[in-house]
Amino acid sequence: MDHEGALTPRQEDIERILLSKADIASIVCRMGEELTKDYRDSNPLFIAILRGAVVFFADIIRAVQCPLQIDFMAVSSYGSAAKSSGVVRILKDLNTPIEGRDIVIVEDILDTGITLNYLIKNLESRGPRSIEIAAFLVKDVPGQRSAVLPRYVGAHVPDAFVVGYGLDYDERYRNLPYLGVLKPEVYS
Repeated sequence: MDHEGALTPRQEDIERILLSKADIASIVCRMGEELTKDYRDSNPLFIAILRGAVVFFADIIRAVQCPLQIDFMAVSSYGSAAKSSGVVRILKDLNTPIEGRDIVIVEDILDTGITLNYLIKNLESRGPRSIEIAAFLVKDVPGQRSAVLPRYVGAHVPDAFVVGYGLDYDERYRNLPYLGVLKPEVYS
């Protein structure tokens, strides 16, 4: 436990590592180059979806080598559950007007896409010029198709509970420098 009584991430809770620190750095570099090429003339607004995307967001905006602005949104469809409830709530909205702007939503992981689909519709009603998704991960769920197709994808991961590099289970494991699969007994 840490000094405030919160549980700290434990290596023994991780079943296996999917992406190492070096793998993640390579993904961020590649995506940064793609985003730089596509937005070099437009000063896009990058929107981080809090909290899971904050680690990836910090890395990706530093990897983009063109002018950009940033803002943050917080949405919830999970609470402390391991599966999405399907009910989406905006907990923190944008501070920046987006009318006529190119928007890049930076997301940590995309599985069903229900939350992101809701968010895109909400943002479209505000009149941006374009909205694209930069997802660090896309979860490959057999027999399930996501409601949203991101333009920029870091990596595909299996249908497992992944943590680390900003992704959590009940607010733990976000600070792991790699992406790992959480052992089922930890969250079941």
